[in-house]
Amino acid sequence: MTPIEQIKKDAKLHMEKSLEVTRKEIGGIRSGKASPNLLDTVRVEVYGQNLPLNQVASVAAPEPRLLLVTPWDKGNAKAIEKAIRDAELGLDPAQNAGVIRVPLPSLNEQRRKELVKVVHKLAEEGRVGVRHARTDSRDKLKKLSGTSEDDVKHAEKELQKLHDDFIKKVDDLLKAKEAELMEV
Repeated sequence: MTPIEQIKKDAKLHMEKSLEVTRKEIGGIRSGKASPNLLDTVRVEVYGQNLPLNQVASVAAPEPRLLLVTPWDKGNAKAIEKAIRDAELGLDPAQNAGVIRVPLPSLNEQRRKELVKVVHKLAEEGRVGVRHARTDSRDKLKKLSGTSEDDVKHAEKELQKLHDDFIKKVDDLLKAKEAELMEV
């Protein structure tokens, strides 16, 4: 593999990581519908460790406005309930017979607009990540020795195209989430 191909491959890998992080963060923003990945950011203090919720319980969305959290060890139910409440997601979980029910309150117009602003900020962070990957790769291309100027220019054009494709994917994520949030 030539150095130019390696640089392009690394750039694409970094851009994919930025897109994936953005997708995960935007997916965690609560819209009007219940989604198990809404609780992905919740960490639970169990067994003397701080573990992600999905490692100590299963999360299901049996209804559009309800999440059901089933701990694998019923003794952790209180800790899981506390972690969900403390996660600042605006949720009020209730434990019943070792199962935690998390009803999702409906969103008012002001809250929807606030969430759209948050989604815009997350999307911009994703775009910045993609831009950084392009800039770093472009710098590496310019530092290559023993490579023709034409090869470097061609590689820069390919990098720009890759950059544009990933920016479009981030924008598509943003549009989809914004439409989902504003849907009443």
